[in-house]
Amino acid sequence: MQVHRASSILAVSAIIFLSLSHAAHAAPAPAEKRADREALKSALLQVLQRAPLKASRMGVLMQSLDDGAVVFSHNADELLNPASNVKLVTSAAALASLGPEFRYDTEFLVEPELGADGKVKTLYVRGKGDPSMTTERLWGIVAELWHAGVRDVGEIVVDDSWFDAERTPPGYDQEDTDRAYMAPTGAVSLNWNAVAIYLRPGNAPGAKGVVEMDPPSDYFVVENQLTTGPRRARRVSVTSDPSGLQQKIVVRGQLPGERGGAVSVWKKIDNPPMYFGQSLKQMLVTRGVKMKGKVKLGKTSTKARMLHVSQSDTFDVLLKRLNKLSSNFVAEQLLKTMGAELRGSPGSFTKGVDVVEQFLERDVGIPRGTYVMKNGSGLNDANRFSATQLNQLLRHMVQRFPFSPEYLSSVPIAGKDGTLKYRFEGSDAVGRLRAKTGTLESVSALSGYVTSAGGERFTFSIMANDFAGRAGPIVAGLDALGAAVAATGSSLGPSTAVAALADSGRPSGAVDDVAARIKTYLELGAQRDQRNIGFLRTAWRSERDPAVRAVLAESLYQSNPHDYLGARTLLDSYSATAEVYGRLKDVARVLSVEVPGVSSMVELAAGGNAEALARVLELAGAAGTDAQAQSEMAEALSEVARTAPEELVVALRAASAGDRDACTTLLARGLVQAGQADHPFWKSLRRTLGASDPRLASFAKGLDSTLSQKVAEAKAPAKTPEGFTPVQMVAPAGNAPESSSADNRPGG
Repeated sequence: MQVHRASSILAVSAIIFLSLSHAAHAAPAPAEKRADREALKSALLQVLQRAPLKASRMGVLMQSLDDGAVVFSHNADELLNPASNVKLVTSAAALASLGPEFRYDTEFLVEPELGADGKVKTLYVRGKGDPSMTTERLWGIVAELWHAGVRDVGEIVVDDSWFDAERTPPGYDQEDTDRAYMAPTGAVSLNWNAVAIYLRPGNAPGAKGVVEMDPPSDYFVVENQLTTGPRRARRVSVTSDPSGLQQKIVVRGQLPGERGGAVSVWKKIDNPPMYFGQSLKQMLVTRGVKMKGKVKLGKTSTKARMLHVSQSDTFDVLLKRLNKLSSNFVAEQLLKTMGAELRGSPGSFTKGVDVVEQFLERDVGIPRGTYVMKNGSGLNDANRFSATQLNQLLRHMVQRFPFSPEYLSSVPIAGKDGTLKYRFEGSDAVGRLRAKTGTLESVSALSGYVTSAGGERFTFSIMANDFAGRAGPIVAGLDALGAAVAATGSSLGPSTAVAALADSGRPSGAVDDVAARIKTYLELGAQRDQRNIGFLRTAWRSERDPAVRAVLAESLYQSNPHDYLGARTLLDSYSATAEVYGRLKDVARVLSVEVPGVSSMVELAAGGNAEALARVLELAGAAGTDAQAQSEMAEALSEVARTAPEELVVALRAASAGDRDACTTLLARGLVQAGQADHPFWKSLRRTLGASDPRLASFAKGLDSTLSQKVAEAKAPAKTPEGFTPVQMVAPAGNAPESSSADNRPGG
């Protein structure tokens, strides 16, 4: 009841967004409106002329919802990769095709009928694609089965036939990872087809760590290589791979003994019906039901009788998870659901795309063949839309009253929730702008609705493709464009909003002065207290010194390492430049601490985060001849090589020639310092020699030879009193670095 009541309130808020704010302002005179729009155009052009947007392929369209005038257009008809903005298309088609009251059914049947003794020969589970089934709901279902009289079950048969056997859509094959955002589809699914792995240190340094699965079941085979370390640093990696009808979970690395609480990691599973069935079996046993048989996959017998039906939440609740949290899993489940419901079972990606294309052509007026759509989530390089087309969809949905409240309330609100919770802070866009984000390697997008300070309503779509370097500056540029629209009609105007959000900042003050400020923020981060996040966010937003911002970002991450947005802020704020890493090395000497930010970046890299790995390699290249910095990076690379060896090889392959040479030199030093002849990196590297990708295998062969030589050299030189010899890094002549896939967010 509370969920539906909250949903109704949000839906009403969406209507208020469309009408009330506009009614509260008198329409400006035509001359005044023209002046406001000219000021807006000037501000938007100013942003697009700034690096790095100027060097990117940009598609921009902004249109008034009030009079239909196109306020700004830039390459609006060019087909670009929209990333997760595709979820706007998927959710609109699903809402229109299935209706806002649509619910998923998961059926529990028995054969023969349940007797007075509570015995069930076969318990069938027949799913229809519910993407919202969780451990908590399954516990509730087990309670219902218990109260229905179930006491003894022979076997469990999971019927997954409502969807076809193709579990991953086009585009997913471009990325080989076990991250939760790559979860497969399934007509019978649980916990977004991902599992939580909880890690805790042992009782003393050197003791074995604790690994716990949630939910636990015989579906998982756990290999625990987790130890308890004496240091504060966390260096952990978790991998999840299919193993027959089970899932193998391997945990490597160490946790510091002094940190309290458990570390949680989410990983995808590969066999959704077996995951569901084994979890159900474990819960039934825990409840007290006797289980004699196994979990099997199969179709429901025509003789089976219905015992219980579990219904999902209404569609508006599902859409919020899809768009506000950018869930790839929900998007792909909806695509197959549309296929099954409107084209017949089994649901498939092809059938689902056909339903979407029919909706776009018949309802929205976007002809087939004028865009490319291969999946429903926008993951990787599989889709192409123009800013004009996305804008046309947004206008269509806001004008369809039966769907507009649910649709609008599912989109993130700037500065308030979802993937926009920490964006646009301090601008007129907070609370006024609702938009879907999109983030992939070299892709950033933002499309949605905004009510300006002057009361005018706009739709907009902004896409940036093929940019070089980090996404942070691109995101800042996109935010500046959105903030400029929101500020239109205000006393300060759009140009002021652009200046506030697009300013990248510059170093300020002497090192001693900066060190004093940084010390305060480091102490706050060391508290690891989520109650500090609000203050740290405000400080990060208002801070203009890039080195201080980097430390604030680290403190945000340390205050809640499980929050994707905190990790994203750290990755966007920290760089190997002289303005950040160079100055933080000076600050570290003043404060007699390790270089701020490095440990947190290594922590992310040790978990296999590709973007963090790339940043660590850049830091190694920027260590120069600084003995202390070289020592820190050598140890860091050795730790990353222990927990994420395969990912490190891929990152080294993608690094620049100079960074690669510096890293192999320091990695060799780190491996020597580790003093472990059977260091896991060697085994992983030599396994890569047989990789199916011949270029990767060739690179691994060269890396093996180079690293072996540098290890021999690292053992030979005499050590300084501190135990480390600084080396001069010289970039070798060679080919340009090869590209590789980045570590993308679940949607974004």
